[in-house]
Amino acid sequence: MRSIDRLDVHGKRVLVRVDFNVPMTTDDRGAWAVADDTRIVQALPTIEELRARGARLVLVSHLGRPEGRPEADLSLAPVAERLRELTGASVTLAPEVVGRRAHKLVEELGNGEILLLENVRFEPGETTNDPELARALAELADVYVNDAFGAAHRAHASTAGVAHLLPCAAGRLLEREVSTLTGILEHPAPPLIAIIGGAKVADKIGVIDRFLQLADVVMIGGAMCFPFLCAQGHTVGESLCGDEDTEHARRLLVRASDTHSPQPGRARLLLPSDLVIGDRLADDAEHSVLHGVEVPTGLMGLDIGPATVERYSTEIARAGTVFWNGPMGAFEYEPFAQGTRAIAQAVARAPGVTVVGGGDSAAALADFGLEDTVDHLSTGGGATLELVEGRTLPGVQALDGAGIA
Repeated sequence: MRSIDRLDVHGKRVLVRVDFNVPMTTDDRGAWAVADDTRIVQALPTIEELRARGARLVLVSHLGRPEGRPEADLSLAPVAERLRELTGASVTLAPEVVGRRAHKLVEELGNGEILLLENVRFEPGETTNDPELARALAELADVYVNDAFGAAHRAHASTAGVAHLLPCAAGRLLEREVSTLTGILEHPAPPLIAIIGGAKVADKIGVIDRFLQLADVVMIGGAMCFPFLCAQGHTVGESLCGDEDTEHARRLLVRASDTHSPQPGRARLLLPSDLVIGDRLADDAEHSVLHGVEVPTGLMGLDIGPATVERYSTEIARAGTVFWNGPMGAFEYEPFAQGTRAIAQAVARAPGVTVVGGGDSAAALADFGLEDTVDHLSTGGGATLELVEGRTLPGVQALDGAGIA
């Protein structure tokens, strides 16, 4: 990928695809406001560098899933306000994505000024990678920069289509995400420990399979441990455990233990040895530690137990590289938060390189005040998983040819 170091941006109109798909809330007056500005802050290095170099910035982002039509509660107006506060710059929100009014506002931009286009998913052609929308976006700029790693796994008009029409490059965030994630896969400091949690095996089967080939240890937690336990013949009570996930888990268990395969997995696959069980998902749920993994009928497993925490933490403490994606339990509820909290603390203390996938893992770190303790906190959800699986990300691939330059 071409870096923005190689772009001449002074006085140029630079279309920057950012990921401002941020959580929203309503203030005490009922107006929409940004609830968490993490993704905006993470885009600032690229924005501020381009401004300092005299670029006229045209930012494009999506927010939510408006399905190709304007929705008032998904306007980027609150994002523009927060960006204005963070940068102290002149930030104007265009009332549309493309069209006459957007063109006029672009032409009025001065060096270092920012125009934020309205939610790109208000345009029906965005998610279908419509060539006409890509051309209309390209007409707004002289240069294209993609800094939206969280959307790089989508072949959309603003992430892939427009990159073929303008000189283009990767922004600092996208560049760092790709180099960090590929680095731990291709050149990890040993031992490489992968901690995989969350709800569904089907969502992360490719990630688990990849780490079975690359890692030294793969540790499973969260609800996805129950299909593995079920596949081993254990009873799982009312725990989340579908037939499809159990079949996926059964195949992964075979692959992990297959010593006759031409390319056998070398990772040790670890599963919980004890659990915290409860009668329901609630802060006041009846709960207890289960010394073992046979979950009684009428109860469900909702966290890994203390013995599992100790065993997993011991492995993490000797890691040269850690990749963590997915909580160890239903950490949103205090009775079932200890497993995720303890693993987060172990990752924070780990002596090696620590990389945490986005989504619920990032939310857990924030809840426990540990988001600043890891080496890299990925901004991607699906993009992180697909890159780790070894898939090609359309938004990254489109930059390989550096557009028409």
